[in-house]
Order: sequence, then structure tokens, then C-alpha cells
Amino acid sequence: MTNADALKPTRKVNLALQGGGAHGAFTWGVLDRLLEDGRLSIDGMSGTSAGAMNAVSLAEGMRKGGHQAARDQLAKFWRAASIDGGLAPVQRDVVEGMVNFWNATPIATLFQQAAGMLSPAEMNPLNINPLRNVLSAQVDFAALRASDHLKLFIAATNVETGKVRVFHRPELTIDMVMASACLPTVFRAVEIDGVPYWDGGYMGNPVLFPFFYETETTDVILIQINPIVRKGTPGTVAEILGRIDEITFNSALLQEFRAIDFVARLVADGRLEGTNYKSIRLHVIEAQDELNKFGASSRMRSDYDFFLQLRDIGRKAAQKFLDAHHDSIGVRATLDVRKALASDTSVC
Repeated sequence: MTNADALKPTRKVNLALQGGGAHGAFTWGVLDRLLEDGRLSIDGMSGTSAGAMNAVSLAEGMRKGGHQAARDQLAKFWRAASIDGGLAPVQRDVVEGMVNFWNATPIATLFQQAAGMLSPAEMNPLNINPLRNVLSAQVDFAALRASDHLKLFIAATNVETGKVRVFHRPELTIDMVMASACLPTVFRAVEIDGVPYWDGGYMGNPVLFPFFYETETTDVILIQINPIVRKGTPGTVAEILGRIDEITFNSALLQEFRAIDFVARLVADGRLEGTNYKSIRLHVIEAQDELNKFGASSRMRSDYDFFLQLRDIGRKAAQKFLDAHHDSIGVRATLDVRKALASDTSVC
């Protein structure tokens, strides 16, 4: 038993993990430090895309052996997911093609132009997703479904209806996680029971509403990696595409912020007495100033040194949050949702 496992957690939280490609390694760092600290008890996790990968890896580690095993599982996933971490040659080719799509180079420009004319089936005829093999080798989904350590809410977008679908731990398969991370410009839609799904970020990055109905915990920590605000006008094709994705992937989250604020006002006015509605205490861990320096295109980087750099930024951000706000958990929100919605600055 590690020191973290020996500690008795004093605060229960739900974790909401955003997707954002390689920037999910920032979330790895945040989770690593929270698990190492050991004072928080995680009730449920919501994850989308890279956030789903982090959530499943953490849950698998907790199933195997608690906090330290979860830290080891996350580290193992990000090492294996890197381009220099053991991917097969054909998998590395796919990753490099994805990286080229976002990098502002002459070759990338040709790749972007081709992407506008070719379908994922034509660009990636073998439908190779390197992360599928990584996850299938590291996560025992049957055992995870049977465990009861954590509630999991993994979001994907129904291609036909445009609505969000939330997959729960007792039903979770690798296909559901891959659906949550299915970029439609690179991969074919993932079919589950005959229904096609794309990346969950379009309709929930991440979803928050399952926490309100399916957990008793009212404190939610959002680990934010997609900037709501990015100063300046994007100029290159890569910058434009990156900013469009950021805006799109934040829209559903902002809608949930508005709903949380609306319910909180009604609760405060006593207009929801006798109902199941409750006020949610929101918190956020972020490092937007540091992450924004890398640019949106860096979300497609896959070198392990970059992952480690982001991990370290995440660990520092988590420590800053713990120092400033640990004692507020269970007592009051540290994210002013109303201010965040009205402001032209970051949500913090």
C-alpha cells in the first residue's frame, strides 16, 4: 500500500476530463498529482476523446490496485501512445500523417488539400487507429465492466441524430472508447449496434449532466485543456482549423455551464424545493497561459518528450489547485460560472 492509498480521502469529487489530442497528457499530469496527493475520493469520471482514454486508464489502474496502480497505468498508456513508444511501423505512418495535417509546412498544406477531397476510407483505407491496439493491450474491459470502483461516463456523438450518447462503465467496450475519440476527417465512424459514432467532443467535451443524476457528489473538477479564449486572429490553415475545433468542442460545455447557473439560481430562490435538482459546486484545473503557447496544432504531436513536458505542466497546475482550493471542496465552488459566461477572459 502506498502513502496515497494509506491516506483517508476527506473530499469526494467527480472529475470531468476534456479531450484535446496530445494535450490530454496535461490531464495525465493533473491526475498523477491528485492520485499522489491522495486526499480526494473520486466518485465518477466523465471523459471525451483523450479524456476518455485517461478516464479508462485511471479506472483500470484503480481496479488493479488503487492510487499507485492508477498512476502506473496512466504512465504506461502515454508511453505506449507516443510515436517513439513502440507503435508498429504502419501505426507510426498513420500518426505521422495526422501530425502533418496540422503542421504548417508545404507537405502539410498538400495533405490538408487532399483531406478536403478524400474520405477517411480513402485516406486511411485500413482504418488504422494506433490507440486501439494500445488500449486493448492495457485494459481488461470485461473486468472493468464488472468492477464497481468508479462510475464512468464516456461521450460520443451519434452521426445520424447529432445527439450525444453517454456510455456507462457496466456496458463499456473498446469500441465505445474509440468512438469517443473518432475524428471524422481521419477515421471512419465507429459503429455500435449498427449506429455510427464520431468524436464525443462535438456534443460534450466533456459531458457534465450525468453527474447530476447518477452520483450523489456535488463537487465537479473540470480538467480543462481546450482554451475558451485564444487571443488574436488565426492566419494559417492549421491555425484556422485548430481554432474552429476549439470553438466547436467548447460550445456544449458552455451550454452546460448555463444550465448549471440557471439551476443554481432557482435553488437559491427556493423554487426547486421538493425536486431532485441540486446546486453543483464547480472547480477547474487549467494552465491556459502555458498550453496556449504551444498552439492548436500541437494537439497532434506524438513524441514522448512533449507528453512529459505536458505532464509536468499538469502536475504543477494540480498542485496549485490543491494549495489554493482543497479546503473549498465540499464547501463552495471555486469557479464562478456566471462570471465565466459573461467574461471575455478564461473561465478561471
